[in-house]
Amino acid sequence: MALLSHKTEPVGNERLEKWESVGSGGFGHVYKARHKDWGFDVAIKILHNCVDKCPHSSHSMSKEKRVSEEANHMEKASCEFVLRLYGIYQGCPPVGGTIMQQGIVMEFMGKGSVQSLLNDLSGPPPWPLVFRLAHQVALGMNFLHSRNLMHHDLKPSNVLLNDDLNAKLADFGLSRVSTSALNSNRETTVKIGGSYKYMPPEAFEPSYEPVRAFDRYSYGILLWSIVTGKEPYPSADYSLVGLRIPLGDRPPCQEIDLMKAEGLKELVDLMQRCWDQDPPKRPTFKECLDVTETLLSKHKKGIHDATHQVLTRLESPASYQHSNASVAFSFPPQTQEQSVSNDTVDNVRFIETERSSVQDSANVSTKRMSAADKAMFVDDKRAMLIRDVSEVMAIAEQLGDMVHVETYSRIEAKETSQGKMRVLYQMTLRSGGVMVKAAFYDALKKHQPSLVERLGG
Repeated sequence: MALLSHKTEPVGNERLEKWESVGSGGFGHVYKARHKDWGFDVAIKILHNCVDKCPHSSHSMSKEKRVSEEANHMEKASCEFVLRLYGIYQGCPPVGGTIMQQGIVMEFMGKGSVQSLLNDLSGPPPWPLVFRLAHQVALGMNFLHSRNLMHHDLKPSNVLLNDDLNAKLADFGLSRVSTSALNSNRETTVKIGGSYKYMPPEAFEPSYEPVRAFDRYSYGILLWSIVTGKEPYPSADYSLVGLRIPLGDRPPCQEIDLMKAEGLKELVDLMQRCWDQDPPKRPTFKECLDVTETLLSKHKKGIHDATHQVLTRLESPASYQHSNASVAFSFPPQTQEQSVSNDTVDNVRFIETERSSVQDSANVSTKRMSAADKAMFVDDKRAMLIRDVSEVMAIAEQLGDMVHVETYSRIEAKETSQGKMRVLYQMTLRSGGVMVKAAFYDALKKHQPSLVERLGG
């Protein structure tokens, strides 16, 4: 369907039905509704009633001005990889609304965001989808930059997914991160859902004025999140991130180095170039496309099966609860040769061989356990492990970069072994993927083999 200019007749309540609240945040509220004339669902974004500073000047910006500016940006950036604008809403939302509102009528994306996908899968998607997401985000960002637009808030929750898990960029009209950076408003930045974790080191300077290198850095952190299925610096607040990122800290790549997928090394290299400390050294999105298009071509045959597997899991999560399929989307330990010849296995990321970041051959049991088995052991024995593990600090040291520096400090500060283990579980193991739990299992087996044996490992 052709794009309807937001300058045409506004969309009112008389044209909408089947309203449903689908989300809210620092920006405002999003509803889903069926357009009676068009016959399909649309998303309606209602902004909060507040006055913001324009990111490019000191002038205040009313809600109506913000709506108009975001609509203008969306219309200017309209392409296959950017969320489509349909018009301007004027009316009183029947779901929780009591006064006349103005908002943006947009394309509705039925499968949420990359963030919700990572949460639902408890880890990263299959490799073909990882490489497709990397390429589609780069396509969308390259188009924005070609239109002299900057996103300023590129993160997993702002990359939306349609029913086939194709990605589109959203929520770039307000440039909220750049506003926060310009005003050095820490409270505002914290409230926007973790955006500061995707900000480049230079953006923490009060005098910083955003340029395109901002988005290139954010893309590098976004790639890390997609590949690992994790949030960067999960326990760090603004002050700690603002201190450490300008000093050169970045998300750990030790876990990624253990993964095997064709083209992953090149993707990690691109990721690290994008988050370079020096803004001019970060590749343009046109240069990123040269890499991502080539890498996606190596996995195109697996896209269909990977999409089917993920959609099946999203629609029937209970059926995976007690099977190896529950970890089918974690890190696959396979060689590059296998990734070419065994596309189907790669697509669903079944873990069939043992691979651990801290394996000690002298302590390997004659019973071969896959990484998935080890992760299941750690999950199933949670209560007993918290109660009985005594060598917590030795295990945390062996896990290395898998344990965030702040988490390590919190573990160290606890007086009892049980307290230390609770912190390790809550801040590392619970949100970690299969390889993190498998690494913990191997470290435990090294330092407390009798405990592992007693618990049936």
